[in-house]
Amino acid sequence: MRAEFVLKCTECQNENYYLSKNKTTHPERMEVKKFCKKCNKQTIHKEKK
Repeated sequence: MRAEFVLKCTECQNENYYLSKNKTTHPERMEVKKFCKKCNKQTIHKEKK
């Protein structure tokens, strides 16, 4: 049971990455440090609601 979701930059609120994860093994929201093209630096990206 995989679910697709969007990662959103915490600084500029830009939706940058579209990923999927297994909901049964990782039920919590994902938070990853990724590169944001708009900010032009690495920022924390959180899973969008």
